[in-house]
Amino acid sequence: MLTRTGSGPALAPPASFDVLARTVAGRRLSYLDSAATTLRPRPVVEAMCRYYATSSANIHRGKHLLSEQASDDYERVRIQTAEFVGARSEEIVFVRNTTEALHMVAAGLDLSPDDLVLGSLDAHHSNLLPWRTRARLRLIPVHPDGGLDLAEFERALAAGPRVVALTACSNVTGVYSPLDGPIRLAKQAGATVVVDAAQSLPHRREIFRSAGADFVAFSGHKMCGPTGVGILCGRMEALERLRPVVLGGGTVDWVDTESHRIRKVPHRFEYGTPDIAAVIGFGAALSYLDELGEREIREHDTMLANVLLAECARRDTIRVIGPAPEGDHAGVVSMALPGFPRLDEVARALSDSFGVMCRSGHLCAQPLVDKLAGGQVLRMSTYVYNSAADVTEAFDCLDKVLEAL
Repeated sequence: MLTRTGSGPALAPPASFDVLARTVAGRRLSYLDSAATTLRPRPVVEAMCRYYATSSANIHRGKHLLSEQASDDYERVRIQTAEFVGARSEEIVFVRNTTEALHMVAAGLDLSPDDLVLGSLDAHHSNLLPWRTRARLRLIPVHPDGGLDLAEFERALAAGPRVVALTACSNVTGVYSPLDGPIRLAKQAGATVVVDAAQSLPHRREIFRSAGADFVAFSGHKMCGPTGVGILCGRMEALERLRPVVLGGGTVDWVDTESHRIRKVPHRFEYGTPDIAAVIGFGAALSYLDELGEREIREHDTMLANVLLAECARRDTIRVIGPAPEGDHAGVVSMALPGFPRLDEVARALSDSFGVMCRSGHLCAQPLVDKLAGGQVLRMSTYVYNSAADVTEAFDCLDKVLEAL
């Protein structure tokens, strides 16, 4: 068995996250559900409150002082987001979440029921259902260690897919998929390439500038930002080809009784009043992550992944749902616990008796979980405010729960 690994501290000061000051059953709260949503540091909350307290006006709706101030703050975050991922500012579309971004692409491509879309079994439901409801979706299988079956992927490309929808990092296995090769092959086959980067971009931001996808989608709430803001990052030529599926306030330059003229990219896709405070808060989250450092975030993620897998390997009560320990993975581990079919009860006991917050169920990736686990899993996932001690202590608590049950 492996011995305990690492004593790495949290990368971000836990004191910056007020939630972590809470106690449960006399114990400090330990948050290990960041693959679902991350905690928000104080600067993010303060930025959102400042908008509501000092401006609170709508954007792009007039020339008065408060509206222009809000509009400027909002557009600065667009520039900041572009710099963060290596895009041009006009290639950043603000949406509500990754799900909306992927639906926007699936609907805007005007797919027919006969069009073929290649997806992957490790897809989140949000990168599966938008394609299945509009076209023929073929899912590429994954290996038991969580890696995509690249041989099957290459064979499937011969069928001439219109779209290839990839997952940069599974929210179940934590496996980072190598994308350069599959994207290059998909482009050679003439496909539009769409990447769900919701799990990867919080740790590895180079995906858009290096992999060459047409569209990349991710969410603010998985990278210390608020809920209510997501990003569709698209190559300009790809966004120009995309049909806006919702028109209304903010999407048009001119409307008369017989016609209308839509705005330029990206504003043609941003309909109605957005969650302005969330976008401003997301800008504060990006600044916070920049201060921590891109390389440091990546290394911290790898350290915590190794600790998670080492703790699993020490216990014969746990079966890890991919990946192999030598794989390239995030600080996410999903576990089957033979003999314990009701993992919701395990998660509830960890929460209410020990203050350990983690996830149970099918993780919005039921085809993959059913294939690899055959039922519910228990997932622990980490981020910048977690330390190695958070992980080892959580597994000690898990031991006690399983003994009691």
